[in-house]
Amino acid sequence: MLPASVLKSQENWKLKTEKEGIKIYSTHFADSKIKALKVVCTADASLSQLVAVLLNINEQDEWFYHTHSTILKQVSPTELFYYAELDLPFPFSNRDFVEHLLVSQNPVTKVVIMEVQNLPNYIPIKKDIVRVTHSQCNWVVKPLGKNLIGIEFTLFADPGGSIPVWLVNMMSSYGPLETFKKLKTELQKTEYAGVSLPFIQD
Repeated sequence: MLPASVLKSQENWKLKTEKEGIKIYSTHFADSKIKALKVVCTADASLSQLVAVLLNINEQDEWFYHTHSTILKQVSPTELFYYAELDLPFPFSNRDFVEHLLVSQNPVTKVVIMEVQNLPNYIPIKKDIVRVTHSQCNWVVKPLGKNLIGIEFTLFADPGGSIPVWLVNMMSSYGPLETFKKLKTELQKTEYAGVSLPFIQD
């Protein structure tokens, strides 16, 4: 498991893609051939709306690219463990991962941080699916105004197994773009309109 501070301290991000207000950056990460990613965008939503969407793990496949997720254990309203499976094109095996998700908010700046840490040994490995053992993900969400937030998403994930590095790095541009386009749509669903979370200050 990679410490969150390592990913947060990454520098030398290079812009790979910019489309529909979504900017995707990449950078070399430690000694890996797999690049780390950063997605930056704004969204017409409140902090509570975004956090509500992110915590609604069982409906994550509505917007997260080729990923199907389910909650394993709900520790508290701001902490949970979940399982996710990523669909890969034939002939490659699907990948799965187990994550520990923790949400916190700075009471002064109101910036919301969601850290997602990889726990590869939390549940047994499944047959014909490659378990992701090295990953780190962070969300930083800032209030920019009434119903306007700034989102910064950073990710490093080594899919392991026999999959070409070039394919991983190519998919890492298209996947995040599609994910964040759908995330913006998901935020506008009526079930999230006017949502207020007791642990989030909007």
